[in-house]
Amino acid sequence: MKYFQIAMLLLLMSCNNEKVVQLPEINQSDISEILDVSPAYLFYDETKEDSVELNRRTLIITTNWLINVDKRLTLKQAIPKIIYLQDKKRNAELHKNEEAKNYYTCHNTSINNLGFIEFTNVYYIEKQPSIIDLKTNEYAIVFHDTSNIEINSSNTDSFKTSKASLLNDLDQVISKNSESVTLHLFFNNNLSFQDYISFKSKLNTLKDKNVTIANEEFISN
Repeated sequence: MKYFQIAMLLLLMSCNNEKVVQLPEINQSDISEILDVSPAYLFYDETKEDSVELNRRTLIITTNWLINVDKRLTLKQAIPKIIYLQDKKRNAELHKNEEAKNYYTCHNTSINNLGFIEFTNVYYIEKQPSIIDLKTNEYAIVFHDTSNIEINSSNTDSFKTSKASLLNDLDQVISKNSESVTLHLFFNNNLSFQDYISFKSKLNTLKDKNVTIANEEFISN
């Protein structure tokens, strides 16, 4: 089955109330089509105390999962629901498909169609580690907001950057290392899901440049 919709996803509920997910926008994506899928939706709902509503009734455990998250949600609102979905799939005992993956659905503005970011092997940790022990060629990137990003290392090569300058600054870091570089990611939980996806999309372009992005991502204040 192909999953093909453009820019904004609409889900019609049985009560005839229309629910809308405003997809996060990206301007590039290596993945534009996925087969054998089922979707879940995280709605932005101002009528609820935490402003988030999860609909997962159409998920099928053996398929690739497309998680459609409203870009207006914060990580504090969205990540607990995403962890819940990840655990459901990882802990499934019956009809488990080891080849099935998880993706975030995005609006790829460069082609005005859908693009996807895989997060199958991402493990979200909702706390800040007490000690960040970085080895040689390891860097911690701390995303406070779009204009305040810290890049830290085990030596004195630590500095601040912004969303606009992130890739250029990381290119300089990578070029100084003859061996593979590992990036550890730390996100402020007040970031919008749009900002989170924008950062992830940028970082994905580094995967062909001798860069490894750690599977554990820390989400905290």
